[in-house]
Amino acid sequence: MSVQVYSQERLMQVILMPQVSEKATYIVEKNNQIIFRVIQDATKPEIRAAVELMWKAQNIEVTGVQVANVKGKAKRFGRFMGRHSNWKKAYVSIKTGQEINFSEIGQVEGK
Repeated sequence: MSVQVYSQERLMQVILMPQVSEKATYIVEKNNQIIFRVIQDATKPEIRAAVELMWKAQNIEVTGVQVANVKGKAKRFGRFMGRHSNWKKAYVSIKTGQEINFSEIGQVEGK
């Protein structure tokens, strides 16, 4: 596998937010995975690099990434039908024994 270099600006935009739900907390406890909402065109290597960059201070090591495309729900606005945007979520597996602390996002060097 070839090593790709990504710009820090791109990596800082890949992860939008952590997904917080009952299912997400169950998956964290059972599989040591964290679920993130990511941009639509993000790739698995980019997601891995982004997580490791953002939590570099905590020495987080990603062991695997799985992605899922989520279709937006159809909604009604009065008599008009509309639709929420489609989005992508990433299931990020981290090394056993490690834990991401969301209150301490690492500072990018040089900024």
